[in-house]
Amino acid sequence: MSGHQHSGEEEAARWPLLTGDHLDSEGEEVLFDQRISGESREGAGKALTYEEAVEQTGLGLFHWLLLLVCGWANASDTVEILCVSFLLPTARCDLQLSSSDMGLLTASIFLGMMVGGYIWGYLADQRGRRRVLVVSLTVNGLFGGLSSIAPWFWLFLLLRFISGVGVGGSIPVIFSYFSEFMPRVKRGAMISALATFWMGGNILAAGLAWLVIPRTWAHVSLGTLDFQSWRLFVVFCSVPSITSAVIFKLLMPESPKFLLEAGRENEAIRVFRLMFELNMKKSGKTFLSLEPIKHMFRGHLRLRSIALLIIFYCISFGYYGLWMWFPELFARAEDGGSPCANMPLPSPLQNQSCYPVKTAVYKESFIIAACNLPGNVFTILFMDITGGRKLLSTSLMASSLSVFLIYVVQTKTQSLGLSCIFSGVSVISWNALDVVGTELYPTRLRSSALGFFSGVGRVAAIMGNVVFGKLVDTNCFVPILLVSILLLTGGLVALLLPQTRQTELT
Repeated sequence: MSGHQHSGEEEAARWPLLTGDHLDSEGEEVLFDQRISGESREGAGKALTYEEAVEQTGLGLFHWLLLLVCGWANASDTVEILCVSFLLPTARCDLQLSSSDMGLLTASIFLGMMVGGYIWGYLADQRGRRRVLVVSLTVNGLFGGLSSIAPWFWLFLLLRFISGVGVGGSIPVIFSYFSEFMPRVKRGAMISALATFWMGGNILAAGLAWLVIPRTWAHVSLGTLDFQSWRLFVVFCSVPSITSAVIFKLLMPESPKFLLEAGRENEAIRVFRLMFELNMKKSGKTFLSLEPIKHMFRGHLRLRSIALLIIFYCISFGYYGLWMWFPELFARAEDGGSPCANMPLPSPLQNQSCYPVKTAVYKESFIIAACNLPGNVFTILFMDITGGRKLLSTSLMASSLSVFLIYVVQTKTQSLGLSCIFSGVSVISWNALDVVGTELYPTRLRSSALGFFSGVGRVAAIMGNVVFGKLVDTNCFVPILLVSILLLTGGLVALLLPQTRQTELT
């Protein structure tokens, strides 16, 4: 550990990238050639730390383009995750799924994300963020698209699992990558802005489901395969990930923070030059190691790591356990009343027809997805003012209350209203967790830590979906109350985290 720790003076000595006279009075670019040595054109200059170097490049066009590219990648992951939940009301007939089968199917992507999360995170810390993003997004989109032509449940399940392996890499790495380009004073707001693209992906998935799945024209026979409209929906859901991978491959640079840590100073300088130009115009191991996890649970990192482990488990079990089942629950409440008060739908194995498709289910899911917007706006405006810890704790407790009331209410309208409240408040929790998780760990551990905690979250998401699948037909109140309790627990544990508002990345 001591070999990797540096004081502010040591950091400046190690990364003398920019000297104090690198920007002249007119704001014009000056040569970067002598920055490694810490000398200006007139002689010795004052070396700047990495954070100061980022601030010297300004906040402008480069960062807004970066936000769009990373945001599209974040949205593409959202679409792939939620894809299965929207196709369940229809695909359960074509694939002959019981409620337990549906629970396994919704859990499969999270199992893949659990497997991929830490592996991709570790590789991102060793081989680079950009390279891992390209590969993981490609895996996500390719196997997600292939699942559209899977004729059997077991093959569909396997392909969704492999797609999840790709998602497990891009989600944690994208936030590490993005944060390492951001100046300290704007990092919280910008990461919150990046997190809002989850809402965009949610709305996109719900909108696609609403537009595509009910359409009878999207039905063709391909030999023995009956290609229904929900399969076309699966194809559309794979497009964002593929296009995102292409953009990262062709257009995006590697993180300068990673390049410096890897001893590739000249490449880092070229990235800083690119950032400056756009803004001012308009190590070594090849095998998977558990060493980063050991460091996470030592010294001053131990308490925060334990707290984050609990929080990730609670919010992932609660959010994904409930969210992935919203379309199915609303289908059960289609004739009015509470989803838990109604009798379970007959099994598709008993010759129940899923056609014609009930469009109200997708309309309500779209409304809930759109209710993310107020929470996203709130986090952008207040993240750098209140700090991530307070927002995380408060929003988790509010989410807990809204879930509890979903079980208590007795009408479909009331249930929809509380689901919208849960949507708006829970997104604040995720946004705050993205910011806090990014700022609590040093560069050499950041992607590995986020990958590890994402893996913990996937275990919780798998358990949540399996529990819902097993109990939704018999004891619906049990998983809903369990979600409420876990969210409350996460909110209380969040109070143990240190404040990270506008702290320097180490």
